Amino acid sequence: MITPYNLVRHELIGLRCKVVASKNKNLVGICGTVVDETKNMLIIETNGREIKIPKNVVTLHFYLKEAVVEVDGEVLVARPEDRIKKKLKRC
Repeated sequence: MITPYNLVRHELIGLRCKVVASKNKNLVGICGTVVDETKNMLIIETNGREIKIPKNVVTLHFYLKEAVVEVDGEVLVARPEDRIKKKLKRC
C-alpha cells in the first residue's frame, strides 16, 4: 500500500501529480496522471496529451487518498526497478 512515507519506493504510474516548482518555469503547473516513467523522465498525461517532465529539475505534489506528498524530483532519478534499493533520507 502506498503511503506518504514510502511513495518514492513504489510504482508511480497511475498516480495524479502536479509540478509545483521547476528550474524550467514552463513546467510549473502541469497537472495530470503519470502514464510512464524512465530513469530521468516522467510522462504525464494531461488534457489528452503526454508531456515529458525531467525528474531532476522539478518538485512534484503527488495526490494520495489520505495526503498530498511533496517530492523533490532528484530523489526519483533512477530506473523505477532500482529505486526500491535506494536508502531513504528521513527528515
